[in-house]
Amino acid sequence: METRQVKGALKAMPIKTDRRDAEGIARLLHLGWFRPVHCKSVSAQETRAVLGARKAIQQNMIALEMSLRGLLRNFGLKVGAISRGRFETRIRELADGNPMLETATEPMLRARASLRQELAGLEKCVRQLAWDDPVCQRLMSMPGIGAVVALTFRAAVDDPARFQSSKRIGPWVGLTPSRSQSGERDVSGGITKAGDVNLRRALCQAATVMMNRGRSTWLRTWGAQLAQRRGRKIAMVALARRIAVILHRIWVDNTTFQPDAAPKLA
Repeated sequence: METRQVKGALKAMPIKTDRRDAEGIARLLHLGWFRPVHCKSVSAQETRAVLGARKAIQQNMIALEMSLRGLLRNFGLKVGAISRGRFETRIRELADGNPMLETATEPMLRARASLRQELAGLEKCVRQLAWDDPVCQRLMSMPGIGAVVALTFRAAVDDPARFQSSKRIGPWVGLTPSRSQSGERDVSGGITKAGDVNLRRALCQAATVMMNRGRSTWLRTWGAQLAQRRGRKIAMVALARRIAVILHRIWVDNTTFQPDAAPKLA
């Protein structure tokens, strides 16, 4: 059962106890006023575990880098824009000659080097998982879709047959505008942000890559035209939603992305 919907229904009770919660859930089941939730397969949960571990290590490595920058900034030492490969050398250059800074930065650099090594191993594992999966190979035929995005989409959707139409992917992942209407009041707000936040973030990143660095396709042209009319932020969200719809269609039809012709969506 959808937990947010059940919570909203149970909040109507003035007195909350475990017994009343159980009674409320039983009434929801009896009336049929609930939204069933798909239980993901074991393979999808395993893939999500690998992607989650990769994300956690990546975030910790970035946090260490930001901490090192902030630590040196207090002494007027700026790291500046630099590649990941030269980051460690740059930190040592700035801390050279100051024993206290060297003492503070060396353990953090060793921890960063260890995290970077583990991240490289997980990146290799993620790429191998994507290349060994025929579904991910077809999804990666679209420009801007890499191994991480393909695996995230596959693990989140798990079973494409549970969507009667590919167009339902957009609302499910929370990339459609919210709406509040009552009487004469009718307000359209930002996106609903429902569903899997990791999938939504991955789709937005893929849309950004496609708009900025992807090769010329009908989909990129559509996004560029929309950006001229509505702005880049709105175009990015709309492109992310359309990417999700097309990826689902590719999965269901067992086809690859066609850069010259838009698919017929069901």
